[in-house]
Amino acid sequence: MSSESTIAAARVPRHLAVIMDGNGRWAERRRRPRIIGHRAGARAVNVCIDFCLERGIQALTLFAFSSENWGRPEEEVGGLMKLFLGALEREVDELDRRGVRIRFIGDRSRFSEAIRRQMASAEDRTRANSRLHLTIAASYGGRWDITQAARSLAEDVAAGRLAPEDVDEAAIASRTCLAELPPPDLFIRTGGETRISNFLLWQIAYTELWFTDLLWPELDVATLQRALDDYAARERRFGLTGAQLAAPTQETTE
Repeated sequence: MSSESTIAAARVPRHLAVIMDGNGRWAERRRRPRIIGHRAGARAVNVCIDFCLERGIQALTLFAFSSENWGRPEEEVGGLMKLFLGALEREVDELDRRGVRIRFIGDRSRFSEAIRRQMASAEDRTRANSRLHLTIAASYGGRWDITQAARSLAEDVAAGRLAPEDVDEAAIASRTCLAELPPPDLFIRTGGETRISNFLLWQIAYTELWFTDLLWPELDVATLQRALDDYAARERRFGLTGAQLAAPTQETTE
């Protein structure tokens, strides 16, 4: 691979994380029920998946339903669950055909048995795929993720399988929900809010953040490309200085 190709590849995020915000407001501005906005948002998910496949992005993590969303009005939650189940039934075959692996992260115990079965079926069906790793965060919270990782490690320490001094950052990272994937390189949030909202708190320590006022159902390729262009222009220092990153390595100077 030429140096130009290497640089170009480095400017495409390996892992994109997205908070899909604005479905309800999109519907309210049209004087429609909020569930109509969620249906429109489901179509935007396909736009995002298509974009990742075309650009060679390896992993996409979507925040579909947070731990806190269970507190929304019962009618809206029920509608979301029906929409979620319907999407699972409709979309899995096509995603499998396109080489997409599907995984779900979050507390599944609060979902109905029918939804849990569909989740497991989708994961089993697409397990061997590797073109795009699609992770759906549902009934998920970043604090919950860290808590369940800490609990898992504590159980191993209590059982004598792990020494307390072996509990370090790497050990915690290995027990979080996205342990199999690299941390997100780019985080996008639609809807105009500029906060993280308890999403991937452990994983986005050095992720580049990008916010847009665009509501999620309005998502288009041009918006996603603007986010990638902005990401490509940034200097990711990971705690180092720009001068350190620019300095030639030992290998290149010898």
